[in-house]
Amino acid sequence: MIKSNRSRILIACCGAHLIQDGLVALQYVLLPILAQVFSLSYAQVGLLRAVSTSVMSALEIPSGVLAEKFGEPKLLVFGLFCAGAGYFVVAYADSFYWIIGGFSVAGIGAAFQHSLASSLITGSFDRSGHRPALGVYNSSGDLGKLTYTALLSLGLGIGLAWNFTVAVLSFLAIAFAIFVPALTRSAQKRGRRKNRLSRRIPGPKSWGVKNRKHFFWLNVTVSLDSLIQAVFLTYIAFVLIEKGSGESLASIAVVLTLTGGMVGKFCSGFLAARLGDRNSFLLLQILTIGGLLLLPVFSSLVTLLFLPFLGLVIQGTSTVTYGSVSDFIDIEYQARGYALIYTLSGITSVTGPFLFGYIADNFGLDSSLNLLAVLACVTLPTSFVLRSK
Repeated sequence: MIKSNRSRILIACCGAHLIQDGLVALQYVLLPILAQVFSLSYAQVGLLRAVSTSVMSALEIPSGVLAEKFGEPKLLVFGLFCAGAGYFVVAYADSFYWIIGGFSVAGIGAAFQHSLASSLITGSFDRSGHRPALGVYNSSGDLGKLTYTALLSLGLGIGLAWNFTVAVLSFLAIAFAIFVPALTRSAQKRGRRKNRLSRRIPGPKSWGVKNRKHFFWLNVTVSLDSLIQAVFLTYIAFVLIEKGSGESLASIAVVLTLTGGMVGKFCSGFLAARLGDRNSFLLLQILTIGGLLLLPVFSSLVTLLFLPFLGLVIQGTSTVTYGSVSDFIDIEYQARGYALIYTLSGITSVTGPFLFGYIADNFGLDSSLNLLAVLACVTLPTSFVLRSK
């Protein structure tokens, strides 16, 4: 029965992650289209990308705190409804400002997902089991990115209007939200028991950080790593366009990158369980540095063939770092700990595309890729706070 409950909770978390990240990833395909329609610069593209991420980052910590009062499952449902409604607005928007409004509502929904689901999984699985479970959870997000971007690209390829496809995909978020309460019923009961127990224990609440110095460096590592991933995914389609590829081929580049990322996030949980968090992160990040330095010299065809591997290593690090959060936060405050991590990584995901877009406007995309490689080098020493084998 316990194993069955864990499976249902993992299904609920993975389903929410698949849908939420899938909807967000639609922007990677939409941005080149919007840039052409509205004659946007690279900096403006980065600013547009920052809208939903800014809202999400601002609400990550409140979502973690609210989870202690209302429970993670109810807020997962709320997040799915907001995400679906936001992209439904985008689908029927008739101006640039309506698109911004839709992205903002969707950003609210996205804030009520990552930290909540990570906390649910960490609390449902034991120490040896939650890293592989988080690997499955993280890879489900990339499966959503892959599926949703592939469906939108396919729709564009066969002549469907982009807003029709977005409307259909947004409806799936609302539909899945209806099933979340049934899938997470055992977690809701456990949450009520934990709340009753916490009322019997006097003393002020804290963030539950076990080692503030190590947790600080973990946040630095995660933030820089998130910036690298956000910038790379935002501009990879533009890299192909600058190499002479058309928009349809550039959208395929996003799909190939996300395919590799999905495999990387899934496998990295098992890799971390075997090699340890520190060794796994160092291996993946060194390969990322090499890939970023080689990408500018590749032709369009070689770049397309290389992107699945680069997506694997550049996104696989997320499973390793997020799986380490439980080493630094008391079990009672996992939601807050994950919320803080996701907030800081969200901030860098907001500022990164805009700043690197400005650099690309003035010095070229190749310079941006080289600077990303430099930032990846910075994470090598900061990652030594991660657990070794």
